[in-house]
Amino acid sequence: MRRVTALLLTAFCLLPLSTQAAHATGYRYWSFWDRTGSTWTYATQGPATAVPSDGDVQGFRFAVSEDSSDATKPRGTASFTTICADTPTEHGKKRVALVIDFGTQQDAPSGETPPALRTTCAVVPEDATTAEALASVAKPLRYDTNALLCAISGYPEQGCGEPVASGKKEASAKKETKNDSGPSVGLLAGSAAVATLAAAAIWQTRRRRSAQR
Repeated sequence: MRRVTALLLTAFCLLPLSTQAAHATGYRYWSFWDRTGSTWTYATQGPATAVPSDGDVQGFRFAVSEDSSDATKPRGTASFTTICADTPTEHGKKRVALVIDFGTQQDAPSGETPPALRTTCAVVPEDATTAEALASVAKPLRYDTNALLCAISGYPEQGCGEPVASGKKEASAKKETKNDSGPSVGLLAGSAAVATLAAAAIWQTRRRRSAQR
């Protein structure tokens, strides 16, 4: 009987573990965006290699996201003419409108508070990269050893692309099941494990009783 109890306990312990597979992990980092009209598009190059033109609008957003398809876009609707309205043209230079969205408290590292969203007009040489434009208006910047942008204007103070649990990702995982109103894949897998081990326990009990007869 003790063996049966142990097997059943093992089965029920597997249930919560199996549901953890539905909980995805995101990464806390600065994403980089291009804007055409009112549409933000995830940049195809990094800020260190992208070379914007005069009149371009580019954005940065700090948030927890799983990948580029899941990344959170910068907020705000300011256009180039609005951001750079008071910045005159200069010979041999270009103006790049930057939207710097430090994100929400929910995505902030523990103990830190995100600054308010900023828009600024960077005036840089015509061949300057986005990283150089950003450095001209939002120092200090912080990068890791792989040249990943870790902080803008000193935010966040620590960390760089670290994995974090994301409630939003958990909700996304539930949507991947065939029926949102039904049980998740993880729950079904756990239930199957419980049923299998319970059946094994009952079979062993009956076998032992037959042998004793």
